[in-house]
Amino acid sequence: MREIVTIQVGGYANFIGSHFWNFQDELLGLADTSETNPAFKNHGLNMDVLYRTGETQQGILTYTPRLVSVDFQGSLGSMSSRGTLYNEAPSRPMDVVSWSGKVTTQASAPLKKNLFLQSLYQEEQEKMDTVNGFDSGKNESQNEIQDKDIVECLENGVQYWTDFSKVHYHPQSLYELNGLWMDGEGFDNYGIGRDAFVGARHGEEINDRLRFFIEECDHIQGIQFVVDDSGGFSGVAAEFLENIADDYANIPVLLYSARNPRLHMTTKSQKQSISSSLHDAISFSRLSTFCKLIVPVGLPSLSKSKASRYLCIDDEKPYHSSAVYASGMHSISLPFRMEPIGPTTDLTCASGALDMNEVIHMLAGQARQNMVTILDVAMPAPSLIGNQLEQSLLENLEPLTPEIAENVEDLQAVEAMSVHGVLGAGVHEATVSEVKSAVQNAYEKALQRPRFSQLSVSRCPLPIPLPFPSIFGNLVGQHGELLGTPILGSPSRGSLDVHSIPMAARLRSSSAILPFLESRLHNLQRFGIQRGALGAGLLRSWGFGKEELVDAGEALSNMVRTLSPYSEESSESD
Repeated sequence: MREIVTIQVGGYANFIGSHFWNFQDELLGLADTSETNPAFKNHGLNMDVLYRTGETQQGILTYTPRLVSVDFQGSLGSMSSRGTLYNEAPSRPMDVVSWSGKVTTQASAPLKKNLFLQSLYQEEQEKMDTVNGFDSGKNESQNEIQDKDIVECLENGVQYWTDFSKVHYHPQSLYELNGLWMDGEGFDNYGIGRDAFVGARHGEEINDRLRFFIEECDHIQGIQFVVDDSGGFSGVAAEFLENIADDYANIPVLLYSARNPRLHMTTKSQKQSISSSLHDAISFSRLSTFCKLIVPVGLPSLSKSKASRYLCIDDEKPYHSSAVYASGMHSISLPFRMEPIGPTTDLTCASGALDMNEVIHMLAGQARQNMVTILDVAMPAPSLIGNQLEQSLLENLEPLTPEIAENVEDLQAVEAMSVHGVLGAGVHEATVSEVKSAVQNAYEKALQRPRFSQLSVSRCPLPIPLPFPSIFGNLVGQHGELLGTPILGSPSRGSLDVHSIPMAARLRSSSAILPFLESRLHNLQRFGIQRGALGAGLLRSWGFGKEELVDAGEALSNMVRTLSPYSEESSESD
């Protein structure tokens, strides 16, 4: 078994993570349900890769994500930072080392659980009643009414990522940055995040949390890291990643740098625009230094993108947009959990098992050595029948990575694709061999082909849990099939209407990422490095000297040069 430890740093990263873990929890529940779709019952995935078994002091067995989550103080809403399983004593808050006077403590009343979290609590109580032989007498019609109320409650009232989380967490998983409160103004750049991490004992405590999970692994395959890189949390993450690189040099890190589309909706002054441009350049340069593969995600307007062709996204709701990025992340992670080929491997459920290091080496370790990849998704993926012929499976893949070039012919491109739950005849999942054949035929007909493409296939679709947002359009059917005519009624559909969807996701190492890289290099040179640069003083206040900036510029220049040896941007920095 090859374990993965997941790290989530920052508010938007934890929104993505909350959806991601809801998918895993739903898969676990469906696999134990007798009436479930056989594709869920026999999904061929080893969930122990992401989860750990444990035991409470009362001897109760637990199964929790192998996760370290970092966020503001107060970001957990009504959830305790100790989770809900172990009932341990609260940790002692850090001392304020700069103050020697009298200290008083002010504690606010716990937030009330929303309707969804109340229903989870009731469900736990009912399970205990069943074990004890007590029948609560709850009927299906009551469940249906409650589910509708829950969906409406979440659509209109999600404030914290814990508001829609259906997962139990280990006490070591949830870490709040004491002294940094949610909605704190000014936590909007790399420098302030780095200062917050270095200036307190956060680094030591977070490292201890990570060590707890890593040391209990037998053969860890890698770290799946998600960071909200829009503000100070990128500085926190970079310092954390540097510690990981020092302590665990042989463990590869797959990093998703994510951004909330809501941030693009505010008008900025010239000073704010320069600060934002420098933050983007410094953040990306530093984060990419300490990982093996980086995947930027976060479109300025997800709702208006081609990726949302069959979706109804409200960009102002992180609850909505984060669900799309989590879906792509789930799909990409499937090969890491498939059983490797062996005498007892069931290839009828899944095919194309790879561990994280193999995917990283494939995409970033080839002759070109490009470590920045594009994430494409088809959500939902089209069927293999009727008007949705195999060619459209490739054509429906659309980028979730911002600032990339379209229709770029790159003869050195390398791709790793994951396709799961694609439908065939009769709204049933197509077989693994049918999907592999369809994708192969699509590539043969395509005008542009990658140098190499790896395909992983699973018959298990993406399950849609109850707290999933109502983001599907009226052309999406109950099993994610794409309909010829729209369903009358509400333009958006949620978990009560759509129970699962087929998905395709692809990591793509391509020169199409050049505009993304060139803009960061250009902005760093213009506002930070050139003589008389308007942002030079700002970068000094963030703690960056001239030598560090030159190194960051050279790192970005090398990335550009790798993909375009004759690029104007890379030559300017030489």
